[in-house]
Amino acid sequence: MAGAAGRDVIVHPYERVDDLQRSGLVIIQNPARPRFSADAVLLSEFATVKQGDRCIDLGAGTGVIPLLVWARRAPGRMVGVEIQADMADMARRSVELNGLAGKIEIVHDDLKHAVDVFGAGCFDVVLSNPPYIRMDRGVPSTEQELALTRHEVACTLEDVTTAAGKLLKSHGRLAMVHRPARLTDLLIAMRASRLEPARLRFVQARSTSPPMMVLAEAVKESKATLEVMPTLVLYGEDGSYTDEINRIYFG
Repeated sequence: MAGAAGRDVIVHPYERVDDLQRSGLVIIQNPARPRFSADAVLLSEFATVKQGDRCIDLGAGTGVIPLLVWARRAPGRMVGVEIQADMADMARRSVELNGLAGKIEIVHDDLKHAVDVFGAGCFDVVLSNPPYIRMDRGVPSTEQELALTRHEVACTLEDVTTAAGKLLKSHGRLAMVHRPARLTDLLIAMRASRLEPARLRFVQARSTSPPMMVLAEAVKESKATLEVMPTLVLYGEDGSYTDEINRIYFG
């Protein structure tokens, strides 16, 4: 439930407040702007976050990953970095609306500046749901907000892994969600930043569908053996959520 400290938070007439179905948390979103999707929810569950960990989300959008990670794992520190001013503002107001201003910090900045802002080696976990599409693959949307969300306009995959490699302490963990078509790029980028791929999990809509996304976790300065986890399937034969998805979405 939204905390008492959040009762005076302004929600603009063009925005809506959505239930996150977790610990009574809600989130402010603008229906006309990019909103969070299953990618972010699945990443927040997949990431190895321990109670008390220092965590940072690079490209936080409206703040769904910081909110869900806090609800699921109670990290010691939770920071979200977002380059778009209005998205960062929505994320900050969502944090306040839930009475979590003392638990979650939202920073309006370019993730490429994160190590200058926070310092090197100061986080246990980095999370990111970055833009999926390279600039040489398809034409970016004429709407700047959609272009920034979908295409590597403001940051590349390598920008994210480079920042993570600097922000993480030794044996810290980077968790990301991406498209299977970019898996080779993702693994190469991780290793280039001394992040050894440790876990992969493919996600598909149905048991007969090809994977639609991949969840990946790497460990800094590790010699971990790569574990490929069982595929996560969203829908059963009857079209309803699988038991695992129901647990992830609704607790």
